[in-house]
Amino acid sequence: MTANDLFEQIKAKESFLCIGLDTDLQKIPSHLLDLEDPVFEFNKQIIDATSDLCVAYKPNIAFYESMGEKGWESLKKTIDYIPKDIFTIADAKRGDIGNTSKMYAKTFFETYNFDSVTVAPYMGSDSVTPFLEFKDKWAIILALTSNSGGLDFQITKDENGEMLYQKVLKTSKSYGENIMYVVGATRAESLKEIREIVPNHFLLVPGIGAQGGSLNDVAKYGMNNQCGLLVNSSRGIIYADSTKVFAIKAREQALDLQQKMKALLSSLL
Repeated sequence: MTANDLFEQIKAKESFLCIGLDTDLQKIPSHLLDLEDPVFEFNKQIIDATSDLCVAYKPNIAFYESMGEKGWESLKKTIDYIPKDIFTIADAKRGDIGNTSKMYAKTFFETYNFDSVTVAPYMGSDSVTPFLEFKDKWAIILALTSNSGGLDFQITKDENGEMLYQKVLKTSKSYGENIMYVVGATRAESLKEIREIVPNHFLLVPGIGAQGGSLNDVAKYGMNNQCGLLVNSSRGIIYADSTKVFAIKAREQALDLQQKMKALLSSLL
């Protein structure tokens, strides 16, 4: 999927919502557990209820690979079920030397046909550029994350006063096209400065909802002339209810966010 394709979806749906499919057998409604594939059935109902409101889905790979072969099967069925005009993100946070990163890229781009993969850039260009060798596929590089431990390294300064996440942004943007960045919603105060470094890149922004990030602040400081944002909500949508009406409640939460996004997009669209 190209950046223009994604922007067309944002305009059509008046939304920049990404829904995280962090599907946990311990949290999904109990009436699904007797089914042959409860994870896929849960995801299927969430997708059916929300696909007209969001422009991206983001399965967190750990929730699937932790179940072994059956989890990978559930993931494949989920990706195959998502409408093809919706952007898909493998939240895998992979990153290794070149030949290993290439195998990770083949896994998610060829075997599972994701549009993008989250990538840890600690090993430099070797860990990113193999993901950029696939046509219309994306590497989403971790930059400034919303977890508290992210501050252990990401804001450390070098002798020139430059923070590590700033160096990541400045260096990696030269690796190639089709790069996005992860910037946590709880770091919204840094988005203005981040936009000065990467004005045209899409930003994947987790941390809205359960983690307390402000959608208004994210849009105020992070939006560019193609929106440039994919704001993710996971638990706040998919676990809005644990009964047989869970998909209806998930839709209500997604619709609430989409309506807020519509208002924020009004001046742009």
